[in-house]
Amino acid sequence: MANALCHRDNALGGGSVGPAAYDDRLEVTSTGPLHFGLTPAALFGPHESRPWNPLIARTFYRCGIIEEWGRGTLKMAELATSAGLPRSEIEERDDCVTVCFRLGQAVPLRRALIERQGAMLALVDQADDGLALRKTRAQLALSASERQVKRALAAFEDPQAGSVRGSRSNGSVETCA
Repeated sequence: MANALCHRDNALGGGSVGPAAYDDRLEVTSTGPLHFGLTPAALFGPHESRPWNPLIARTFYRCGIIEEWGRGTLKMAELATSAGLPRSEIEERDDCVTVCFRLGQAVPLRRALIERQGAMLALVDQADDGLALRKTRAQLALSASERQVKRALAAFEDPQAGSVRGSRSNGSVETCA
C-alpha cells in the first residue's frame, strides 16, 4: 500500500489506490501508468525510483514505513518468497498498475487445520474423561499425523493464535482474539 501511495499519479482525476481481497489473492491497484520507461519486469530488478509523490515517499521513509527508495517491489518479492508464497505479480493495463499477491498453499493448509480442530472438538465433546493423543488420532475421520494433531491441540491452548477452544465445564465454545 505504501508503494502504491508513493507512486500513484494524482494528476489523473478520479483515481485511487484500491485494495481488493479474494479467496486466492490480494490485489492493490493504483491509478496511473508506470512512468519513466519502467516495465513490470524491470521492477523486479535494480531500478531507479522516481515517485510521483516524493513528499509522501520522504514522509514514509522518515516514519520507517519504507526503508529506502527503489526497493519496494524487490522487498515485496523477497517477503513473499521468504513466506513460501509465490512472488508478487505486477500488471499494467488501462492506465492502472495492479500488484497481485497470491496465497499459494497457505489457505488450504489453514483450512485443513480448522477441519482437524473441528473434528477434535467433536471427539472431546463425546469423551467423558478426555482422550489420549494416540486415541484422538485414531478416531479422527481426517488423516492426520501425530505432529498435525499436536499442532491442532496447541492452537486450542494458545489464545494469541486466534483459534477456537472448547470448555467441557459448560459445553460452550468461544473464539479467542
